[in-house]
Amino acid sequence: MQWLNGLIDLPWWAYLIITLCLTHITIASVTIFLHRHQAHRALDLHPIASHFFRFWLWLTTAQVTKEWAAIHRKHHAKCETEEDPHSPQILGIKKVFFEGWELYRAEAANAETMKKYGHGTPDDWLERNLYSKYASMGPVLMALIDLALFGVNGIWIWAVQMLWIPVTAAGVINGIGHYWGYRNFECEDASTNIMPWGILIGGEELHNNHHTFGTSAKLSYKWFEFDIGWLYIRILSLLGLASVRKVAPKLKLADARPVLDDAALQAIIANRYAIAASYARTLKATVAAEVESLRAAACLPAFNSNLTKQMKIWLKQDDKDTPMAEKKHLQAVLAQSAVLTQIYQMRQELTRIWERSTLTRDELVQQLQDWCQRAEASGIQALQEFSLRLRAVA
Repeated sequence: MQWLNGLIDLPWWAYLIITLCLTHITIASVTIFLHRHQAHRALDLHPIASHFFRFWLWLTTAQVTKEWAAIHRKHHAKCETEEDPHSPQILGIKKVFFEGWELYRAEAANAETMKKYGHGTPDDWLERNLYSKYASMGPVLMALIDLALFGVNGIWIWAVQMLWIPVTAAGVINGIGHYWGYRNFECEDASTNIMPWGILIGGEELHNNHHTFGTSAKLSYKWFEFDIGWLYIRILSLLGLASVRKVAPKLKLADARPVLDDAALQAIIANRYAIAASYARTLKATVAAEVESLRAAACLPAFNSNLTKQMKIWLKQDDKDTPMAEKKHLQAVLAQSAVLTQIYQMRQELTRIWERSTLTRDELVQQLQDWCQRAEASGIQALQEFSLRLRAVA
């Protein structure tokens, strides 16, 4: 009966470690190859690395590269709308979490999605004659390998391998990553960072960062965040197996410009999400003091105790991204305070500087210069401080 143990006989804990290692390779393959390389072109991969990832995903997921890239690109293009293949905001968290794989398979059968969003993915002899044509053969081969190596233990090891991506990617990332967590940036969709340490799911836990900077090869942004997928990319780069094309811009400050110019305008537009977050953070104490003043004067009897936190979110958002259900509440708050009204209106004026506009560059620069002058003459210290930092964006 020795054959039941397979070619490798190990203690129980060693099987767990092996399973975690095998599934982690799969996660790394998804985030580096399918997501950052194929779907977003955030990095280039050497053919050796590219084919290893493609082969491994064939073995462990039966994944067709074109299908994954196309569905993910559509998700970004149609995020949180009726056309989004897997939005928990539209379909509900229960359906996306528990039926994420079924949603994926249904969208993969959509020929229009494949045609419109599946461009630029591998179309070589191996893809046409093996990986796409016989996708299910990969997991069958993986099952035989697991059985040969680990005997009966190979059955549950293989089962975990097959469930890993449907649960973590189709369920956790597509579901929880648009439903629960914290947000560094108030981008146009509901994406969240599930946790600041992207290890178990290869960095994909930092989903709000990704949706804000979709073509960045690095998913961490703040100093305390960690993206293990980025660590692997840096190692591959050192080995000559990867080349990073783009990462998210970082807000940098130089000497404040007395007179703003086109370079300042470009820097502000490139860093608009970070600037919006900085605006909300800089004005937070002023907003909190004003809210407490209004509450003490009994001007806010109907509003909850989290108004300061909610105001910070509204100040991060462009007006078009604030849900209609919240706008009535927002307007009621602003009606009670000239200070909050000025702070909010000046934040929305920044939107008009960095959104698509028919104004010329010179006209936008002039608007920016005028904004800074009014902020510095506002009498609101935090607004004055923010304006001086805005002049220093490099």
